Amino acid sequence: MTINYATPAPEKLFPVAGVRLGVAEANIRKANRRDLALLALEPGATVAGVFTRNRFCAAPVHVCREHLSGGREIRALVINTGIANAGSGDEGLRAAKETCAAAGRLLGVGAEQVLPFSTGVILEPLPVDRIAAALPRCRDDLAPDRWHAAAHAIMTTDTVAKAASRKIDIDGRTITVTGMSKGAGMIHPNMATMLGFIATDAGVAAPLLSALARETADESFNCITVDGDTSTNDSFILIATGKSGVVFGDASSPGYARLREAIAGVALELAQGMVRDGEGATKFITVAVEGGRDREECRAVGFAIGHSPLVKTAFFASDPNLGRILAAIGYAPVAALDVDKIRVWLGSGGEEVLVAERGGRAATYREEDGVRVMRAEEITVRVDLGRGPASARIYTCDLSCDYVKINADYRS
Repeated sequence: MTINYATPAPEKLFPVAGVRLGVAEANIRKANRRDLALLALEPGATVAGVFTRNRFCAAPVHVCREHLSGGREIRALVINTGIANAGSGDEGLRAAKETCAAAGRLLGVGAEQVLPFSTGVILEPLPVDRIAAALPRCRDDLAPDRWHAAAHAIMTTDTVAKAASRKIDIDGRTITVTGMSKGAGMIHPNMATMLGFIATDAGVAAPLLSALARETADESFNCITVDGDTSTNDSFILIATGKSGVVFGDASSPGYARLREAIAGVALELAQGMVRDGEGATKFITVAVEGGRDREECRAVGFAIGHSPLVKTAFFASDPNLGRILAAIGYAPVAALDVDKIRVWLGSGGEEVLVAERGGRAATYREEDGVRVMRAEEITVRVDLGRGPASARIYTCDLSCDYVKINADYRS
């Protein structure tokens, strides 16, 4: 099940001038499903990326980094699902580069102007022949309004496609931001198994776009956790086509703050969508940590709570086992944390219950209040560290019996 999330209707996903998308069935791992997507970019687009920090990163991640650093204009993206092309050594690198070459030939651009992305099972060879055979069907399907179809074509264990769109007005000109992502399990920052793609028809100078991609990822995809596993293939790509005629050269450009806000809004919607569709999830949990000395220690506490199996299973059972939350706060890597200053609340549906303060259970807390709050589908854990002005939010879900079933049967 998904938690209060549905894929936007096709007409709610606005085309981005300068980007066309096409999909096909390549039978990469399973028959009769769309599993290949092609994005074609018109000349003049700038592209930036943020990738996994997993040292076993997949072959397409290596190739993407190489092509982005090569200085040539990126003109296409190829995305396959089913096989991750990770843990595949030199053969995997050849497969990723052959995919780029095949797409380049079709579109009349260089192989180094193509970025490859893969998601799916690790340690299995990528069937490049099937991808190359299906790419012409992707090319024939290319159209600006295919975001909805492409979002479905990149899914793995996702139960719904994730996509989002915004329009903003700057100096009388409309700017569009549209994106899609996939991910439901193996979700943890650095980055969160995810692929994410956001495009805008604004023009953004390459150095500024690179900074914006990092900032956007840090405020969205790097604020979620489903199971604490960092994938080998995580990639987030930000595309700026410039077709709106509005160009931003630096962060002080008029209107840039509004563009940044729109892109951040799309990214956060996509990131939260992945948690809401977390494998086996029944509850969406916001961990709001405040009163820290800096944002990083707030994030450390948030993630300690957010991917504790004991905390997550308690939420699944609607059991206000408060000791598990306190224990997670206590082992977070934060120096000189004074537990006597910490306060913790549980909240849902506009109600907030103080559950802990002064190093223990709050005097006003009643078990029935905790049970009532934790029965909700959307819950907030608010923690005040009582030591500074910083804050951070982390988004997670519960851990259910279905999570084990999904991952036990993943390759079957």
